[in-house]
Amino acid sequence: MGTGSARAGVYDFSGKQLGFGTAPWKTTHERPAWAEQDPNEWWTCAVAAIRKAVAEAGIDPKDVVAMSMDGTSSTVVFTDANDDPTRPALLWMDVRSVVEAEDVGATGDAALGICGGGAVSAEWGLPKSMWVKKNQPEIFERTTTICDETDWLVHRLTGRWTMSESHASAKYFYDADRGGWPTSLYEAVDAADILAKFPKDVLPVGTVVGNLTDAAAEELGLHTGVLVAEGGVDAYMGAVGLGVSIPGRLALITGSSHVITGQVAEPISVKGVWGSFTNATVPGTYTIDGGQVSTGSLVEWFLRNLAGASRVEAMEGEESIYDILTRRAAEVPIGCDGLLSLDHFQGNRAPHYDARSRGMFWGLTLHHTEAHMFRAILEGVCYGTEEIFEAIRAAGTTVDEVIVSGGATNNKLWLQMHADVSNVPLILTDVKEGPALGSAMVAAAAAGWYESIPAASLAMTQVADVVKPNPEAHERYRFNYEAYKRSYQQMKGLMAEVTEHYTK
Repeated sequence: MGTGSARAGVYDFSGKQLGFGTAPWKTTHERPAWAEQDPNEWWTCAVAAIRKAVAEAGIDPKDVVAMSMDGTSSTVVFTDANDDPTRPALLWMDVRSVVEAEDVGATGDAALGICGGGAVSAEWGLPKSMWVKKNQPEIFERTTTICDETDWLVHRLTGRWTMSESHASAKYFYDADRGGWPTSLYEAVDAADILAKFPKDVLPVGTVVGNLTDAAAEELGLHTGVLVAEGGVDAYMGAVGLGVSIPGRLALITGSSHVITGQVAEPISVKGVWGSFTNATVPGTYTIDGGQVSTGSLVEWFLRNLAGASRVEAMEGEESIYDILTRRAAEVPIGCDGLLSLDHFQGNRAPHYDARSRGMFWGLTLHHTEAHMFRAILEGVCYGTEEIFEAIRAAGTTVDEVIVSGGATNNKLWLQMHADVSNVPLILTDVKEGPALGSAMVAAAAAGWYESIPAASLAMTQVADVVKPNPEAHERYRFNYEAYKRSYQQMKGLMAEVTEHYTK
């Protein structure tokens, strides 16, 4: 369950993809920094994607043994006593709850240790739930269940309300090592009634929740014997799908956003990076997590709104607008002739945890073209990724093996930029949709085919390519990288003032 669509895959126990289906849905942005989706549309699209995947696989639906799922995290759902949504879901990128996030951070509760020395994110589930309680009290009163997207889908599949420990740990402050829910934190922000609306059963990733209900099986074209295994955060399941299920590797999951994640054997705290989260990916390990809110979505925004000349050319020729701009951006020199882009269009997730920050271009001259701006966006995203890697390195964790998946893998120019800016090789596996394969690995382990999620993860991945960095290019990027970091520091105060003015 991605930001913009349901994506379903059918896999055999070796990890081979037999069929795949997608079905897109809409996101509404009623106000700046808001982002909402309709859970009922999620279900319609999930049904369509699964049916497409099974049809493409050409298998007998009775041969499907087990299924699991992943979803965008901090995508909060509110349902009533009949399990119907009481309002649209607040998408992960919705950062309206800045004040509420600050209220949580002001408690100083020990549970805030997972924030990496920074502020509580306005993306997370507790601040969003607090916003609804404060600003839409009548909706809050009608709400009996508050959960995340994966939890909602598990309920639609099995009829059982559970909460994935992956989401609970990473986005709602749950910590099994410290007894579960930090009630002191919830009570400090008058959120005990929010906690009471969460599903009571918090289950580790891979736990068998149950079987498909009769109704779900009929809609999906499957059978009620299918086991449904507890899922998790999309990026974390994506890491599993890339073989990043044991300590020593990092995953770069690309799409509408970028997420950098990996497992560590013991709990650590990294300034500028979230975590470590207990059992958030694989039971018995700890997950670190850093990410950028606007990456692929920023590219899409530019293509939709500012690339007029290239759009005309695409309409008149056979190349897509994306391919035209990528080709032209490759001809623009490193550094874009002094043009820089800050990728904070929906705020900054890591390493600054600043929901008030905003995107910008600077250094524009009459010499610059659409291709310069497009390349500046790609470079800016790469600089943001490197800033997170820098924070991870500062904590003593090496960044020498990064396995990448998602939309950016289709753009060789962008991949080479990432490798060159960070001076690290990027490893690609033979399956580009890491989250879907990761969920299948979880299902394979739940079905008993493998003894554990890591065993399934390591057995079902194959390296397809390696993008090596160019040391000379790395040196040429360094000047603009440093300017990128300083531009946020120079502008953050003014950006906060303007953001406050327009979000009152």
